[in-house]
Amino acid sequence: MTDAAIELEGEFRAPRNLFQHVEGTTKGAGSIHNDAVASKLGFKGGTVPGSVHMNQFVPLILNIYGDAWLERGTLSAFFTQATVDNERVRATAERGDERVRLRMYNEPGDQVCEATASLVVPDAGAELVRRMASQDPAAEGRLRILADLKVGDEQRDIPLRLDREMLLRTLETITEDIPAYRDKNVLPPGLVIHLAHGVRSVVLGQQKQAVGLFGALEIRCLKGPFRADVDYVARTEILKLSESPRTENVWYDVTIADAKSKEDVGVVRFLIRLMKGSSPLWAEEMKAK
Repeated sequence: MTDAAIELEGEFRAPRNLFQHVEGTTKGAGSIHNDAVASKLGFKGGTVPGSVHMNQFVPLILNIYGDAWLERGTLSAFFTQATVDNERVRATAERGDERVRLRMYNEPGDQVCEATASLVVPDAGAELVRRMASQDPAAEGRLRILADLKVGDEQRDIPLRLDREMLLRTLETITEDIPAYRDKNVLPPGLVIHLAHGVRSVVLGQQKQAVGLFGALEIRCLKGPFRADVDYVARTEILKLSESPRTENVWYDVTIADAKSKEDVGVVRFLIRLMKGSSPLWAEEMKAK
């Protein structure tokens, strides 16, 4: 992919879908990472989690901001096309005055992800700030999968921890490795998301049966980096509920604090898309389409 505006460009990498074996969830719906489930919903196969793609941006960001970004930086990513196991993708970066513009493409040149990174926390110009503002709230009574959730719902005192053993297993297949992961127990972006995703069953406990996937993800380090073998505690807030012809969508923040000091370490923002075509609540309408 050639673009005169691209300042930095990574190598093509082949991220792994290590969740192919996951067939279902506690809600009884299947996993979007499973080939059979994803294919029925119109995808090429079981999808690589968007969080895994975020790891590929790190060397480009560090080239611009240095290690300071690990401590007090933002990475805000919106996913435009799903990829499958071993599908080769390339990350690019364009330097700006206030933030870096990041993109990811597959070999045919299709955009997989659009993102921003910066040392401004919070970043009013981050990719997800713009994306969330552009989505209209769902009309009253339109949501079925998320009908029992409401904006402003909060949860508190959720314990979180990620062990070094999981970090080391991840580094066996990560697309881009840096010394800080191994030497200082720093979590790559994909594992920061995995850590924060531990709250999903609490936040979306009233969600009806449906297959979900990451639509967008943002990490804000306030006093980072996030590390393995550290006890954290989280609080959450639902920010917006919206819909599209194929999905119901929920935006929520997970604020993560050090369990000992009680100081906030960072915030992770999620956009979860719930596929209408996977839910019995939408069966008739989706069949008609």
